[in-house]
Amino acid sequence: MNIVIINGPNLNLLGHREPDIYGKRTFEEYLDELRVAYPQHNIEYAQSNCEGTIIDLLHRYGFSADAIVLNAAAYTHTSIAIADAIRAIDTPVIEVHISNIYAREPYRRQSMIAEACRGSIAGFGLDSYRLAIESIATNKK
Repeated sequence: MNIVIINGPNLNLLGHREPDIYGKRTFEEYLDELRVAYPQHNIEYAQSNCEGTIIDLLHRYGFSADAIVLNAAAYTHTSIAIADAIRAIDTPVIEVHISNIYAREPYRRQSMIAEACRGSIAGFGLDSYRLAIESIATNKK
């Protein structure tokens, strides 16, 4: 399967950004582990701090990839445009969050993209991405 992981704003700072919430590992370190653990899948990765670029990535991969794992980060709580992009594509999207957004500040508890996604995984640290890949691999629809 061709799986694309798209990370949103500030996730390029994983390993440095609020390590008590997001951990001390970079995403690139974790991505290497995912690729070793799932050699049968082609796992592509993109990150952007810009909402429009995330939408462009959804459009680019949304008709060719088997699945998209999306951590829209702060745009989760604000972007109707990203939700509309998810609804416009054929590829299923799994919403992922490193922290448990439902146990954080009130403004983080609302996801504008959840309704457009196949499912959501939150609160398991970087392992949330692995859980999304497991879900994709076992629920091919």
